[in-house]
Amino acid sequence: MLDLVQLRSFLAVEQMASFTLAAERLGLGQSTVSQHIRRLEADLGLQTGRSDTHHVSLTADGEALLGPARAMLSLDGQVKSLFAERSLHGRLHLGVSEDFVMSRLPAVLEDFARAHASVDLELTVALSGTLYQMQDEGALDLVLAKRRIGDARGQLVYREPLVWLARDPERVMRGEVLPLIAFPPPSITRSVALEALERAGVPWRIVCTCGSLSGLTAAARAGMGVLVQPRSMAPAGLQGNHLGQAAAARGCGIRAGGAAGCGQGAGEGPVRRDPVHGRRPAGRGRGRQNGALIRALSGTGRHRPVLSQSW
Repeated sequence: MLDLVQLRSFLAVEQMASFTLAAERLGLGQSTVSQHIRRLEADLGLQTGRSDTHHVSLTADGEALLGPARAMLSLDGQVKSLFAERSLHGRLHLGVSEDFVMSRLPAVLEDFARAHASVDLELTVALSGTLYQMQDEGALDLVLAKRRIGDARGQLVYREPLVWLARDPERVMRGEVLPLIAFPPPSITRSVALEALERAGVPWRIVCTCGSLSGLTAAARAGMGVLVQPRSMAPAGLQGNHLGQAAAARGCGIRAGGAAGCGQGAGEGPVRRDPVHGRRPAGRGRGRQNGALIRALSGTGRHRPVLSQSW
């Protein structure tokens, strides 16, 4: 019989691609997680992964182990939920901004579904401003989205700067007008970028608008203009550092290194916004569902928040 604790460490390493981040997520020491993996490999007689200085990748045997490991932990969660005196049931309406969906959401949902198999999740993906409006109207129970610095709504999960990205920064900066690629209103990132440019007196033109991050990324990779994104979610194939330096030379409100230098206009997020901190009262049982998902997002006890790392 495989050890479920070892399997949980194995899945955390796979999700985070790092022993250090997996240990932080599980609230364990890195040596403990490494020991779990070594014992698992000894029991199975195989090597599950390879690691270099910055990254852990699975071997073919490790990839083959993923499905059974997830199934065993899922069954463990279902059994515990079935016989728990206060197991959670019902439906939870969750709103998530799209850029977060493209990065960390899968691992969060996997943990939540494993621990609360009887809760049905209805997921809405939209712009942060739209999600806040939907929650105010009573359509969402819990929101994970961005907010501006100084905005008191919700509970802060983590903070990071925005970066200005382009396929060919030097070519983009040669023009008289800065071409922008942006989400449509009420995008918070769009508003922050435009306010920074207005304060710096930099002419701009939005050359492409799309409600999908994949569409915006395609336009940026095609060389159409500049895309603004949180640093940890910068798409591959785009450059930011040289763009930040060039913009600073032009007097634009961008710090070298690509971060948005716009003071209170800088982005912050994502944040959790739930009925306790929003305007919608939580019904009986729904508040417990929200709390369970918040714990999946931020961890409990000595577990560090899932999103607290400086990615």
